[in-house]
Amino acid sequence: MKNAIIVGASSGMGYELAKRLAGDGYRVGVTGRRLSLLRELQASMPLQLFPMELDACDLNSVDRHLNDLVLQLGGLDLLIISAGTGELNPQLDFGLEKQTIDINVSGFTAIADWAYNYFVRQKHGTLASITSIAALRGNRQSPAYSASKAYQVIYLEGLRQKAFRDCRHLSIIDIRPGYVDTKMAKGENIFWVSSVEKACDQIIEGIASKKPVVYITRRWRIIAWALRLLPGFVHKRL
Repeated sequence: MKNAIIVGASSGMGYELAKRLAGDGYRVGVTGRRLSLLRELQASMPLQLFPMELDACDLNSVDRHLNDLVLQLGGLDLLIISAGTGELNPQLDFGLEKQTIDINVSGFTAIADWAYNYFVRQKHGTLASITSIAALRGNRQSPAYSASKAYQVIYLEGLRQKAFRDCRHLSIIDIRPGYVDTKMAKGENIFWVSSVEKACDQIIEGIASKKPVVYITRRWRIIAWALRLLPGFVHKRL
């Protein structure tokens, strides 16, 4: 029986991924700030799901909570970072920007570092993180969100390069969704909105394939290609 931890499993894709992995026979540690929601999730599969309250912004407690959860599970093979936030913030309210930075940069880094070091000591494992297609270019409506996701993409790339020397059996997977039907799908003129179920189907497939970068859904690779080629003088007028 394999063991997994999903950081940020109280709603959205993290919640659905926990159910999928538990249904596939994993013992799954589920974390989030809303313990009541995690316990509701646990009630559906009490022998497979292990809830633990964890605030990704409380950097001093991340290691302790994750270590305790691994002890409950009896080991760890896969860690998925699903925790994250992002708000439309055209007025540049610094409080909103700081909240995004605290979770998507500082919290993400603390969790990714813990997982990397754990898997290197163990000599195998998979670290997967849900980033975003928004990482590829800046966005006037949510500058901190795009920038924080770009940070995650580059950080994971650095860990992947580091793992090539430290641990060849450690997979680092960057999962880049477009729009998925969750509370994170904000803004005008959103399109190609995937259901949570379809997105999680492809996330599970992507993790199993151990591809370094997985677009959700697959056709968002077209948008990624277009964004990379878009000249700066055109992008700034959008």
